[in-house]
Amino acid sequence: MKKNKAVVVIVLILALTIGLGVYAVDILNATNTQEDNGIILGLDLSGGVSITYQIVTENPSATDIADTIAKMEERAENYSTEYAVYQVGEDRITVEIPGVFDANAVLEELGSPGALYFIVQENEDGEENYSYDDDSEEDVPYKLNFTLEELIENGSVILTGNDVVSAEAGYQTNQYGSNDPVVQLKFTEDGAKIFAEATQEAAKNNDTIALYYNDHFISVPTVTETISNGECTISGHENFAEAEELATFIRIGAISLKLEELESNVVGAQLGSQALSTSILAAGIGLVLVMLFMIVLYRLSGVASSIALAIYTFGTVIVVQLFEITLTLPGIAGIILGIGMAVDANVITFARIREEIAEGHSPYAAIRDGYKKAMSAIVDGNVTTFIAAVVLLVLGSGTVKGFAYTLIISIILSLFTAMFVAKYLMQAFYAIGFKSEKFYGRKKERKTIDFLKYRVVYALVSLAVIIAGIGGMIYYRSTTGKELNYGIEFAGGTSTTADFGKQYTIEEIEKEIVPYVIEITGDSAVQATTVDESTKIVLKTRTLSLEERDALGTMLVEQFGVEEETIVSQSISSTISGEMRRDAVVAVIVACIFMLIYIRIRFKDFQFAASAIVALVHDVLIMLVAYVLLRLSVGSTLIACVLTILGYSINDTIVIFDRIRENLAGIDKPTPAQLYEVANRSLTQTLGRSINTTLTTLIMVTLLFIFGVPAIREFSLPMIVGMIAGSYSSLFIATELWYEMKIRMRSRTEEAS
Repeated sequence: MKKNKAVVVIVLILALTIGLGVYAVDILNATNTQEDNGIILGLDLSGGVSITYQIVTENPSATDIADTIAKMEERAENYSTEYAVYQVGEDRITVEIPGVFDANAVLEELGSPGALYFIVQENEDGEENYSYDDDSEEDVPYKLNFTLEELIENGSVILTGNDVVSAEAGYQTNQYGSNDPVVQLKFTEDGAKIFAEATQEAAKNNDTIALYYNDHFISVPTVTETISNGECTISGHENFAEAEELATFIRIGAISLKLEELESNVVGAQLGSQALSTSILAAGIGLVLVMLFMIVLYRLSGVASSIALAIYTFGTVIVVQLFEITLTLPGIAGIILGIGMAVDANVITFARIREEIAEGHSPYAAIRDGYKKAMSAIVDGNVTTFIAAVVLLVLGSGTVKGFAYTLIISIILSLFTAMFVAKYLMQAFYAIGFKSEKFYGRKKERKTIDFLKYRVVYALVSLAVIIAGIGGMIYYRSTTGKELNYGIEFAGGTSTTADFGKQYTIEEIEKEIVPYVIEITGDSAVQATTVDESTKIVLKTRTLSLEERDALGTMLVEQFGVEEETIVSQSISSTISGEMRRDAVVAVIVACIFMLIYIRIRFKDFQFAASAIVALVHDVLIMLVAYVLLRLSVGSTLIACVLTILGYSINDTIVIFDRIRENLAGIDKPTPAQLYEVANRSLTQTLGRSINTTLTTLIMVTLLFIFGVPAIREFSLPMIVGMIAGSYSSLFIATELWYEMKIRMRSRTEEAS
């Protein structure tokens, strides 16, 4: 690169950094003040709309309620990946949607979930079941000629919403080659058979089959042919928005129960207004410290990585805002993991550059070859994590999907900034005159450390910690009935609403009211939310007995002057549904399988893949031990912590395995002694990188723990434990296990031959 071109590159990158920084700061300011151009925040960081529905259907079964909650979750996901749908009492369902503050607008778009019916045009006697209504003000001006009950009884209602598998808006090419908006329906197996018979009969005279929802018609399409494959399209829409609205009505009509809106409120942030500002402060301080750390450690290379890291951070904020991704604590975890991977890519590269200089190459050649040699480790680590993120996005729901979105964004941006921005800056710095090796450093000769010598000790230490966790689970199970401290999100609980006669901030509630609640419940897991334009406060706790509910009510009356008649207590189900939990478990298992396959293909060694997965399981178990022994509340943040540690640990392990693969190149059928030496040498060569990456990532998480509100501390503490466990397993478990598996496999092969 010529000097003039290098100057232009540096100026453009600095201008880009400043421009992105100004834009990102504007977004964060708008987010903090809840302006429209800010980031959409979840219920935990910002609050949103809470809508409670009354179940109209008499004597609903538990299965019907669970099915209805699952369908409502599908609808809520159209607004945000970070939603909550849960049962309240015996006959109510609450939907909480973050980032919106106009309850009426949400209700208008969400609709009042009711029953959906498919009605044929004529009954068996040839009488019209419905007719055009000139006086109707509905968008589809038709009226029933019989009562709905009569239509159901005489068989004119052929299907209900429960026979619909999916309803999606899309486009279909017409006879003139242009795209028309349509609604694409798919029926159940039984529904498809009934619909085929009905359309065969209707097509004879081009009759209609009407869709009747919640006491009015939403579509009356004409049937032109028999539909026997269980799928159909409804055309004739003026625009895509109209088709999407119809698809929405069909989806929310496909539920087992009829619901009516009971109340809707705008609720405040569950973590308080300071949660976001303290998180931003912690992130800002953390980034500055990480940059200083990199500059002190890697000199000019550290300057390049700091600029690249700034672009990554600003870019992530902007992309999250542009794509309207709802940000919650799990999303913040994904961004933190991305920061760690962005720093790691630079650390790997800079270590390679120093190695090249130590071998006698010029700084220019070292920069060129260092990036080439670092490429495989960086790509493999990021691709492995990216595969996991995509699987989580496809198979996960709720919190899992929110985490996956931010992680995918972070991986793409971290790769770009590390492999392009930092690289071009390094080349530009060299071109303008920074040509001495003192600006880049030289790798010091380090004696190979015998890591494998104490591999049995490492395994026993991990085993002892895991056994301590199992012992803790047995103890707490026998004494408290709960092996883990399940929070409201997993176990459900009691929601107590009371009018305090004056407005409180969340911070005031946590300081003045929550300690009294904890004294009664004996449990620190208390969620408090305020109701907008009201003096009501909602306190969610573990499930309370009748005596505890009375004690809580008495305390509110005596300590805070609450009117007893304003106190309402009711049981609530878990906000993380069983289906969401199953989705999370399945997504993690499938992600691990895909990672195992990728590692097996890339490294051409099953032992690499197997030992990497075992290391992941080890890290998750160690983190769970922290949850058991420290009695941390188990909620949605547990899912985020597990996913973060999986991504962090696999990336750490891949870098070491990549170095082992490189050091084994050219050795045909290595002996156990050669495997032993290569494993120790590879671990020693990557030790500095492992320590430095761990320290930079821990800086970010530790500052969240120091500056964060209590709930954020409960989120960051297990993250700290998990990251330490991930670094430990990469150095002392994964490689040692790989060695044991290799020599045992060799022994079996030799015995067999």
